[in-house]
Amino acid sequence: MRVAGVDDAGRGCVIGPLVVAGILIDEGDLERLRLLGVHDSKRLTPHRREVLASRIKELALDYAYFEIPPWAIDRVVERGVKLRRLNYLEAMAMANVIRRLKPDIAYVDASDIDAERFGCQILSVLREKPRIVSEHEADARYPVVAAASILAKVRRDSIIKELHRLYGDFGSGYPHDPRTVRFLEDWFRRNPGEVPPFIRGSWSTVKRIRRRLLFQG
Repeated sequence: MRVAGVDDAGRGCVIGPLVVAGILIDEGDLERLRLLGVHDSKRLTPHRREVLASRIKELALDYAYFEIPPWAIDRVVERGVKLRRLNYLEAMAMANVIRRLKPDIAYVDASDIDAERFGCQILSVLREKPRIVSEHEADARYPVVAAASILAKVRRDSIIKELHRLYGDFGSGYPHDPRTVRFLEDWFRRNPGEVPPFIRGSWSTVKRIRRRLLFQG
């Protein structure tokens, strides 16, 4: 049986894309995957993630990525309820990855508060109908999802490094990072009317900074 795991990285960041990754593995190799020591990517050092990513790719039958750029996120978020629309966008991205991997069963880390609904959204747009197991914190339960989480995080890290090279060090790109906030403040102070393609203009952090700078004149 062909088993897939799908997860994301960068969902909450204000800078950079949301990256969805999936891996496809033969059911008989799941134990080998577990023995690699895969864990949730957030608990691993960047170096360890990169090492594991290489080993995961060697073991996998296939793997795939789908990147959602900030402008696409902004477009759906600005249309209505932020989390609901973002959840749907991510479900469609996961469906794209699953469609390319063609598994018999796919385990996904659900972004929606209703994990069953999230899985149904994915399944609804797939012509082939694999079994979808949609659960919260699936990366902690299933090594195949943890492996996908690692690939997604490594892919996003490489994108962030390239953005650092182009625009300077803005830290992690998450709203809680003081370096990221300082970068955004400096950017919009210099470019008050411009939301560049690598920044999520729909995020409250950006709106708050732009509003404050506008009132400061």
